[in-house]
Amino acid sequence: MAEVEKKSSNVGRGAEAQLGSATVSPETDIINLLGYKPQLKRNRSMFTLLFQSLAIAAIPYGFGGPLISAIYGGGQLPMFLGWILVLIVDECIALSLGELASRYPTSAGPYYWSFQLAHPRFRTVLSFVTGWTWLIGNWTITLSVNFGFASLIAACVALYHPEFVIEPWQLLLIFYAICCITFLVCAFGNRLLPAVDTACAAFTAVAIFITLVCLSVKAEVGRNSPAATLGHYDTSLSGWGGFSFFIGILPAAYTFSAIGMVSAMAEECDDPAVKLPKAIALCVPVGGIAGLFFIIPICATMPALGYILEAPVAQALPYIFAAVMGSPGGGLGLSTLILIITFFCSISITVAASRCTWAFARDKAIPVSRLWSRVDARHGVPIWALALTTVVQMLLGLINLGSSSAFLAFVSVGVISLAVSYAIPISISMWHRRREVNAARWTMGGKIGWIVNIIAVLWIVFETVLFSMPQVLPVDEVTMNYAIVVFLGFMVLSAVWYSVYARKVYVGPPESDGIRVER
Repeated sequence: MAEVEKKSSNVGRGAEAQLGSATVSPETDIINLLGYKPQLKRNRSMFTLLFQSLAIAAIPYGFGGPLISAIYGGGQLPMFLGWILVLIVDECIALSLGELASRYPTSAGPYYWSFQLAHPRFRTVLSFVTGWTWLIGNWTITLSVNFGFASLIAACVALYHPEFVIEPWQLLLIFYAICCITFLVCAFGNRLLPAVDTACAAFTAVAIFITLVCLSVKAEVGRNSPAATLGHYDTSLSGWGGFSFFIGILPAAYTFSAIGMVSAMAEECDDPAVKLPKAIALCVPVGGIAGLFFIIPICATMPALGYILEAPVAQALPYIFAAVMGSPGGGLGLSTLILIITFFCSISITVAASRCTWAFARDKAIPVSRLWSRVDARHGVPIWALALTTVVQMLLGLINLGSSSAFLAFVSVGVISLAVSYAIPISISMWHRRREVNAARWTMGGKIGWIVNIIAVLWIVFETVLFSMPQVLPVDEVTMNYAIVVFLGFMVLSAVWYSVYARKVYVGPPESDGIRVER
């Protein structure tokens, strides 16, 4: 077994002991070596981390929830080919994050990586910016899942009552119920959550198989030719012309936008320097292959694109299911499978977001940090951080009462914020010629690592622009995408907080030399 050399570690946040130099095995509690006191229960394995990352991706929901964007984007071609292209570039992000997670396996994630990699002169500010971007991304992407869950429920009701128009306040109440139920499960069922993630992975596989069989057998609106199934492309719906293809890949990009969130679970598994990066790296190929068995039957049996645009609450998937199955009951049956997967996703992503909140509060970067950084001794859960994550979602959900387009901006903000928080440490690592990640226990090495990092950063830049654009032209107050405005607004608020108070107390996470392998 390779030995890991711990060069040095300055333990901050009031800790009395300095760990000094030591040679340790991978089984040693490396959280101490990274400057933190272990507080959470180690009840995760590599496979349960992988299952949690797959539950967060929630392929049928992740792709099916925003499927209307793929319809506007041209239909089958961006759905199929776009899925494959996104798998390639998102795997580059996953591999890049895996190296960083192996070098510094802590729940602090990207902001810890930025601090350790950056020049001492800039590390505190860069860490704070990365941390708030990471936190906003966790909150808003979790919000998008729970509100999308509420929208799917409303769309299922509309299968039987097409004339029913759900009011914003009704949708909000459904959303609040989902938030409360998810909070209770995450707060008091922590010891069962690894089993829940495992059950989600198994159920997702079964649901994809059932969907494939049912759609292929029924096909009430006809079967598209092989050429149309994989290559139909209508550029007239979005108003973007030939650029519509990139609007159509938004569902695929959204599905894997949260691949880095599982890094917040680093302190809940043994030997995270190896198990965590493996789980992150495997999520995209495993989920991507499974997704093809879900996407291709839909492409082969779906009705005309113009028909799908009439879907209530802009939820295309239940509408397609009902049309292909030939009855509301058939559509509801398949949609119920998606709803169950979405519930699993809601639990898994809320857990990850709460750990991110707890870790950032532990480093005194959030107002009232002493409260949010507490861990409930009985259940082994940062219950106050979980409560804050839930309350923030519920408050942001009120935006939908005033403007549905403003709420949609939060969905895009989630993707943009997570992507930017990934790009900062990856870019810093490249700036310093990948010295630190090349010393990780799990690394791609020099040549391949450079290629993968460059592709990852370029894709993040393009993805940020893509999720800032309206999906339909011409633009009006309804179709306008306010994502970049909301994102910059969050950044301004965090900058004000830093200048007014946080700079006096936030000195960054503990300084550490990480975990190295003797070569």
